[in-house]
Amino acid sequence: MAAARPYDLVLFGATGFTGRLTAEYLARAAPEGCRWALAGRDADRLAAVRASLAAIDPRCAELPLLVADAGDREALREVAASARVVVSTVGPYLRHGEPLVAACADSGTDYVDLTGEPEFVDRMYLRHHERAVATGARLVHACGFDSVPHDLGVLFTVEELLRRGATPERISVEGFVRVAGTVSGGTLASAMTAFSRPRAMARAARERRAAEPRPKGRRVRTPAGRPHRSRAARAWALPLPTIDPQVVGRSAAALDAYGPDFGYTHYAAVRRLPVAVGGGVAVTALALAAQLRPLRRALERLRKPGEGPGAQQRAGSWFTVRFVARTELGRPLVTEVSGGDPGYQETAVMLAESALCLAYDDLPPTAGQLTTAVAMGRPLIDRLASAGLSFRVLDAPPTGAPGR
Repeated sequence: MAAARPYDLVLFGATGFTGRLTAEYLARAAPEGCRWALAGRDADRLAAVRASLAAIDPRCAELPLLVADAGDREALREVAASARVVVSTVGPYLRHGEPLVAACADSGTDYVDLTGEPEFVDRMYLRHHERAVATGARLVHACGFDSVPHDLGVLFTVEELLRRGATPERISVEGFVRVAGTVSGGTLASAMTAFSRPRAMARAARERRAAEPRPKGRRVRTPAGRPHRSRAARAWALPLPTIDPQVVGRSAAALDAYGPDFGYTHYAAVRRLPVAVGGGVAVTALALAAQLRPLRRALERLRKPGEGPGAQQRAGSWFTVRFVARTELGRPLVTEVSGGDPGYQETAVMLAESALCLAYDDLPPTAGQLTTAVAMGRPLIDRLASAGLSFRVLDAPPTGAPGR
């Protein structure tokens, strides 16, 4: 049924900051014959985006435009029913995201987004996972910088351990994130929304833990970690309370390759101690300010949704995520995922390639709410490597050594 739909891919939120970047990437990278469309609430703004895409590829002048508001459930059902894969860039997702997730789950339509909001992901699991399993829809959240480099980076690391002959009883991985970049209005709004709801976020997490099956005969851990000086990262390591370790843990729970006892700890890597301390103070101040509505609104006005860093700023931005995997069998394996501007340019690449992977690649039969490692895994790693992201081994035990 999905193959007979008029569109392979629909980009919802194409007029937003990241939506436009994703549309521009698709204009360059979508394969010959890809049937895709732009969707959003404003027909005139959609037409303007389409006109800008035509300057990249004249064939984009004929792209269909689908008008639908994020709160119009009937219009969103029509969008979902018309596509094999729907891409959503409309956040904050707690405010605007659920109707489209519900429409895709009901329609058996694959769905990807770039949310980093834990409460939203947990609530979508509780409300729509079972329906998606029944219809065959694959609902894949966090397909941007949250959490593709971390989720697929750990998968790449585990695969490399196995390729080198390791059969460990226990794998422990640390991830160290370094970034240079700035934020858009949409990212700021999403962060402030998440900071303002600590109790609701904790409640959604508890409800999901109670409802979600645990792996039988295996253990998966994602401890918070502690601040310390890391020799492997050559930096101060600060626990990073993002959605990323949750996503990695769900992949590990679903995939037997991670072994019978797996742990992942997630850190920000900061070279200078004063910067580390200042960063911790700034995050704490933002979290406190988010509890007070007037302060939260004032901070959100610093950069409105749809606004973001310019091309020159994005060109000077970058990220690295270094992974250190330890087993009981030998010396650590060190790998790294790296790329350019993490929040926007590379996020657009990750999001678009995730959608194209679902639409075109030979993937294992899965359904429901899934992670990128479970839904796409190695095919998405290969796509992203071809698109310019780096997945590489920095240091490894000798290949073929016993237990190494």
